[in-house]
Amino acid sequence: MPHKAAPKELIFFVDRSLGGKLVVEALRAAGAQVIAHDDAMPQDSEDVEWLAEAGRHNWVVLTKDSAIRRNQHEKKMFRDARVRVFALARKDLSGPEMADLFANALAGMRKRAITTEPPFVFSISRNGDFKRLD
Repeated sequence: MPHKAAPKELIFFVDRSLGGKLVVEALRAAGAQVIAHDDAMPQDSEDVEWLAEAGRHNWVVLTKDSAIRRNQHEKKMFRDARVRVFALARKDLSGPEMADLFANALAGMRKRAITTEPPFVFSISRNGDFKRLD
């Protein structure tokens, strides 16, 4: 069942943990609407701050920090803000590898963002498989 509040065009928020530009540029080249962390928030903003902002704007969060679901304060914010998160399963990927992985996973992320009730966290493996973590 589709999430009723899902916008027609999803906006992806790229967390600063993914680097400066490669992921943002790859997603834009693939046709996604993207907001880079530093374009929306101070660089040193705490996770709970940008999670709340993502929830307010209904952005889909991309990160490599799947610990959001384990830290109690972040977990509460993530749930209260009804945030949709896609996190890399591995943290040791290079910038170009992360960019390619997210660009190749774009269709799967869009599908899950529209059809899965938030809040949720999906990990994306190096080979593009999705696994729900929350």
